[in-house]
Amino acid sequence: MRPQERVRTVARALGGVLPRSADALSGTAGWTPWSPRGLRQLGEVALDELVVTGMTLAAPPPSLRSDASGYGAVAEALTAAGLPAAYPDPDPLQVSSVRRRMAGRFTFEELTYTHDPRLPDCLQPNGGPATAACHIVRHRGGPRPWLLWVHGAGQGGLSDFAVARIGRIHHGLGYNVAMPIQPGHGVRRHRWPTYPDTDPVANVAGMMRTVSEVRAVIRWLQPQASSIALAGLSLGSGVAALVAGFEEVDGVALYTPILGLNAMIANHLHRWGGAADEVGAVLGSPEVAALTSVIDPLALEPTAPRQRRLIVGAWHDQMAMRAPALALHERWGGEIYWHQGGHVGHLFAGGVQRKTERFLRSVERERRA
Repeated sequence: MRPQERVRTVARALGGVLPRSADALSGTAGWTPWSPRGLRQLGEVALDELVVTGMTLAAPPPSLRSDASGYGAVAEALTAAGLPAAYPDPDPLQVSSVRRRMAGRFTFEELTYTHDPRLPDCLQPNGGPATAACHIVRHRGGPRPWLLWVHGAGQGGLSDFAVARIGRIHHGLGYNVAMPIQPGHGVRRHRWPTYPDTDPVANVAGMMRTVSEVRAVIRWLQPQASSIALAGLSLGSGVAALVAGFEEVDGVALYTPILGLNAMIANHLHRWGGAADEVGAVLGSPEVAALTSVIDPLALEPTAPRQRRLIVGAWHDQMAMRAPALALHERWGGEIYWHQGGHVGHLFAGGVQRKTERFLRSVERERRA
């Protein structure tokens, strides 16, 4: 895409932020655009639209790096042996280095380790070992309750300390916190592999790799934990959902969850205009849906009991949308909490903060009972 064409595409997409936001709310019963509540909701929806537009158009123009004609064969190979066989038990985590860092008033550890998820042969060359990383905030002594937080897209850096409210969880609730860094994020942003992008095979491999890395972290934590709560935000929600089905955890929480990673990406490519038509059609195809089934968050039942399963959705979510939270709640049971705003806005909502704290208190209290 020529520079001038890209400038026009960005300008057109940004110009549509407010109209799209108003359209998204226009069918909401009782929504009044000039009331304080209505203006707040419009602001949150517009923020969602602005963020997803920026994230979509800041990336390179959409393209496929794998042969679309082979997606059916890859999907067949992945599903032939069943879901558990596609996810071998992770090798024990062996810390390569520990670097002490600061985030505001926090001193935390940045652990690195080499991890090979042993992906199925059909996902090569996306498999093989890579340098993984995890941020750790912990008290002295132990054992302690641990929260394992799987961040969302574009995160994995120091902002996670604010997004996940680490100060309150660590100092106020007494939790230790582990924050694995997903491939393509944070300190891994410029390292192989790239994740996520618009190549469906790479996206499946990237999520499977992350699941394996997070499972290795959980197994490493178990001997030093009085309880383990697992949480995933947006892009991290699918990872947390799958890990909660493979590993023993005492509680699991998903925030503004997504379903069908490739289909969700396809849903936002319209901002590229005609330049994304071919890639969008492929990402939304039945072959890619079959391929993506191996990373389906609905595929497994969590090991945590139903009373310690929490789903937080945003009723006017313009990034992950509302349907995934509803589908996961129907599958999992447990508790669902609705923030009456957008995907980004829920991160700063007092109601979500209070619900999270009650959830974490119940995990440790019931685990000790």
